[in-house]
Amino acid sequence: MTVDSRPDPAVHTVRQPRFVSQLTRNSFAMVLEGAHSQGLNELTDWRSKPAVSFGGKFRLIDFALSNCVNSGIRRVGVATQYRAQSLIRHLQLGWSFLDGRLGEFIEIMPAQQQVNESQWYRGTADAVFQNWREVRRTAPDHVLILSGDHIYRMDYGRLLAAHAQSQADLTMVCIDLPLAQASRCGVVTVDEAQHVVHVQNATDSGQPATGEPLTALANMGIYVFNTDFLYEQLLQDANDPASNHDFARDVIPRCLAQGRTCAHSFEDSRISEPGKPAYWRDISTLDAYWEANMDLVQVDPHLNVYDDQWPIWTWQGQSPPAKFVHNDGHRVGVALDSLVAGGCIISGATIRRSLLFPDVRVHSHSLVQDCVVLSGVQIGMNCILKKCIVDKNCTLPDGTCIGLDPQEDAKRFHVTPAGVTLVTRVMLGQELGLLEGL
Repeated sequence: MTVDSRPDPAVHTVRQPRFVSQLTRNSFAMVLEGAHSQGLNELTDWRSKPAVSFGGKFRLIDFALSNCVNSGIRRVGVATQYRAQSLIRHLQLGWSFLDGRLGEFIEIMPAQQQVNESQWYRGTADAVFQNWREVRRTAPDHVLILSGDHIYRMDYGRLLAAHAQSQADLTMVCIDLPLAQASRCGVVTVDEAQHVVHVQNATDSGQPATGEPLTALANMGIYVFNTDFLYEQLLQDANDPASNHDFARDVIPRCLAQGRTCAHSFEDSRISEPGKPAYWRDISTLDAYWEANMDLVQVDPHLNVYDDQWPIWTWQGQSPPAKFVHNDGHRVGVALDSLVAGGCIISGATIRRSLLFPDVRVHSHSLVQDCVVLSGVQIGMNCILKKCIVDKNCTLPDGTCIGLDPQEDAKRFHVTPAGVTLVTRVMLGQELGLLEGL
């Protein structure tokens, strides 16, 4: 095993050992789109969930793919299905830099008609099974199963090393969460040797009763399988007419009975600065999406996207630097505690605790506060936006006020339980453009 421990040139970043070895080179990663997301509501009407923009310039899928590339796993398949064109375009533009001559690739695997049958992916397990020929073609020793809509930084090399050392057939990554959150992911029970003895499927309940622990070990949906063992399990699942063809609900319980399953703590493989808590977010609702974006505008965010030793790779258009104009009395272009991407022009407006994606225009005397504003949005003069998510390419006329009266907002827009207002072009009565969903 090769441990890379070169000194880190960054002043404020502590370099952690990186495990790039034969284990990573002989592994294949399968990134799953998952089922069509209802939790993000109209935000996924024109794009799949992994293609949703995040953090000012990224897409959700960039985190899983960056973890792969940074870990030394350069053979990756991405299973696509629902509203996939935006995701496919992003992968083609931003993730085509791997060298096929060296056996490196990120391959798009859309649901497609098979011989003598035509069907969509019936579940996460079926998505891998339908593409098994492509997986097997690379002859991997291990297969990683990953979700394309989680935000975290993790060295899969450490995970693979722990998997090999434990001689497990399956290793599942777990994180300690408050019981209510863990129940929504699936609670994992382990013995003293970290062997998994039971996995409770995700539920909506999870408030601890008197005397029960306040936290639990949660299933993160990150798995490492020995290749032959995975094929045996997928074949059994495909031949089971009662199966949902889902890893968490069907395949994992069978693995506990038929193989050696170990738990791996996310704490042991996460990439973060010393002293900071483990950061992992499952973007399952609009409120979770808004909160995860707002994490980044903190003075010292727990998710470090500035670490050049573990970069988050992506594709973005060529835009000029952000521009702030006018300093004339009450007409001042300013952004405070905010992230502002290239191509934005803040013209005599105030931005507070917000994220502006590329090519946003905010005109004079407007206030944008606690908002996530996606690419290409035009905000007119004298507008007030508070606690909003504004979808791509929306045009907000002069004097628009959103986020001040939830009951009034709910008549036109989607207001979440936490009071976040989602605004889309359809809700504004604007025609869908050619760039919709990009």
